[in-house]
Amino acid sequence: MAQIDRVLRSNLKLRHLQMLVALDQFRHLGRAAEFLALTQPAVSKTLAEIESLFGLPLFERSTRGTEPTAAGASVVRFARSVLAGYERTRDEIAAEASGASGRASVGAMVSATPVLLAQAVERLKARSRRATVLIEEGDLAHLLPKLRLGELDLFLGRLEPAYASPDLETESLYKDPMVAVARPGHPLARRRAVQWGDVAEQPCVLPPPWASLRVKLEQQFFAHDLHPPVDIVESASFLSQLTFMHQRGAVAFMARSVARHFARQGMLAVLRLPVPVELPPVGLITLRGQRVTPVTAQLVECLREGLKNLRQ
Repeated sequence: MAQIDRVLRSNLKLRHLQMLVALDQFRHLGRAAEFLALTQPAVSKTLAEIESLFGLPLFERSTRGTEPTAAGASVVRFARSVLAGYERTRDEIAAEASGASGRASVGAMVSATPVLLAQAVERLKARSRRATVLIEEGDLAHLLPKLRLGELDLFLGRLEPAYASPDLETESLYKDPMVAVARPGHPLARRRAVQWGDVAEQPCVLPPPWASLRVKLEQQFFAHDLHPPVDIVESASFLSQLTFMHQRGAVAFMARSVARHFARQGMLAVLRLPVPVELPPVGLITLRGQRVTPVTAQLVECLREGLKNLRQ
C-alpha cells in the first residue's frame, strides 16, 4: 500500500498520465505513439517503467492490441481525473490572465441542446462573449462517467431514476413530453387527427433497442392492437431523424420543445397524434461537493432563466 501511495503521489508525471489515457483510448501501442508524437519503442519503454513502479501489469499486450488489467483500469481512472483537474485549473488561470471568463464543460442530451442549452449559451455570451462552452452530446450512460472523472462540469438532460446516486446532485427543471414528427408536406402532417395505426404503416425512426423510450413507444402500438412498424431505422440522433424524415418520409419521435423549435423553422411538422408516454423531467446533474467554475455557475443561472417558456 505504501509503495502504491508513493507512486501516485510522487513518481507519476504528467506525461505518464497522458500516455496511460492514450493507451486506454486507442488500445494499441502504435496508434497511441502516433497520437503522442512518440516512437512505439518509447511508449513501450515508458509503460514498462510505470508498471515497474507499481509492481503490477497495467496493460495486457497481444497481437490485437493492448487491454487494461483491473489495476490498469483503476490507474487510468486516476489519470483521467488528474488530467481533468489540470486542464480545468490551466484554463481558469489562462482565462484570468487574458481577461476571458473561462470555460464550462457540459454533457447534454439532444432533448436539451437545441432549445434550453442554446438559449442559455446565448444569454451567457451576451454577458461575456469570451466565455467558452464545451458541449459533448450523448446519453447518461456515456456522460456520467465523464462527469464523475471531472471531465464535465455538469450534465443536462433527462433525469433517469435508475441513475440516481449519493455522489450526484440533481435539479429538475421542466417536463418535456414526446411528440411524433414528420417532414413538412407529409400526408400525415395534413391530417387533423393521426392514429397509431397510421404511423404503424409508415417508415419510422425509433430509438435503439436498449433505450427505455423504445420500449414505451412499442407498448403504445401494442396497446392499440398493432404491431410496431417493420420499416425502421434505429437512432437517437436528431440529424439521423431529420435525414430519414426527409429522405424516406419517415415518422420520428422527439421532445416537444425540440420539435416545436424546428417546426417554427420549417424543418419538420408536428403530427396531431397523442403520445401518452411517461418520461423523466429534464434537469441538471452535478457531482456532489465539486466546486464549479465561475462561468459554469453563470451558465446554470442562464439555464434557469430560460425555463419560463419551456414550462408552458
